[in-house]
Amino acid sequence: MNRRTMLGSMALIGAAGGLAGRAAAAAPDVVGPNAPPVAVGGTGRLNLITDVPGLKVGQAHDAAARSGVTVILADTPATAAVDVRGGGPASRETDVLRPENLVQQVDAIVLSGGSVYGLGSGDGITAWLGAQGKGFGFGPKVPGIPFSPIVPTVSLYDLANGGNKEWGTEPPYRTLAVQAAESASEQFDLGTAGCGYGARAGSLKGDIGSASAVLSTGYTVGAIVGVNSAGSVVAPGGNTFWSAPYEIDGEFGGLGSSGLSAAGDEWGAAKPNPRAGENTTIALVATDVALTRVECQRVAIMAQDGMARAIRPSHAPFDGDIVFCISTEKQQIPEGAMRQFVVAQIGAAAADVLARAIARGVYHATNWDGVTGQAWSDL
Repeated sequence: MNRRTMLGSMALIGAAGGLAGRAAAAAPDVVGPNAPPVAVGGTGRLNLITDVPGLKVGQAHDAAARSGVTVILADTPATAAVDVRGGGPASRETDVLRPENLVQQVDAIVLSGGSVYGLGSGDGITAWLGAQGKGFGFGPKVPGIPFSPIVPTVSLYDLANGGNKEWGTEPPYRTLAVQAAESASEQFDLGTAGCGYGARAGSLKGDIGSASAVLSTGYTVGAIVGVNSAGSVVAPGGNTFWSAPYEIDGEFGGLGSSGLSAAGDEWGAAKPNPRAGENTTIALVATDVALTRVECQRVAIMAQDGMARAIRPSHAPFDGDIVFCISTEKQQIPEGAMRQFVVAQIGAAAADVLARAIARGVYHATNWDGVTGQAWSDL
């Protein structure tokens, strides 16, 4: 089957049963009666992961510590999977997402700074959700027996960025996570915020980034990412993002792709002496298409390609790269052989959207107070 035939098949899928055809028409209902029309084939209304219906994002940071937390909340439990690459990922409750395990859905995903200390942010969200009666349980709620919120958590390394980490036995991440959850909404800041507050993208200021896309079938795909990479997000000798071929409507400067050239051993603005365990890009991609756990796993694997498109080098020995995928299950897709073409379509779009999200975050990143010359805008 050639590419044209494959794309034609995907279009037929979108029409099957009127599911995807109705999805495009129904998009305003997803984002509210007063929302402007969504251009199918472009970005979502906000160009954020929250364009995927059923998700909200909250963020909080500690400026003195130069670290922070980003929380992604699902309105209802969402099917999820994770793809982990790299030598030193800091994570908790990722094994629960293995397809052979009992629990198939999550209540939230947490992306945090703070390396192993940042994993405490998951405690804060677990307690916050549990206090609201949310989580996994066997049967109806029984007084005195709380449900168990499912909150996979990953963190990036920002311990050596010059912030004050003298927190003794009380790292701030549990408190920051609760603050982030209480502020969760469809709108959130990009750049120096949340888990990206203390991050570094190669030799540039790192970030939290996000983007979305509405496909020709009417399906929505979004991504959010904390960029703390060893590799460079820009080509050597300038400020052109490696993600430039995937840019939509000048969302990260509109510089085009003419500056994309490099010899095989030229990386651009990478960290000069990266050390293992200190470089982690942590991301979540999401879709409103109802996917199984195994299908989410495939989308997460495909989305890792977005890192390779946006960061040079990527998936190196000193990196720890983690991508979650969640499905909010707002749109059904047909069963049968053609279903896998939809999964391929979602996965390919997730890679593109993640590449854009990485660049968008760095584009919006600003220097910490008292620091100059490290942001992309300084190039």
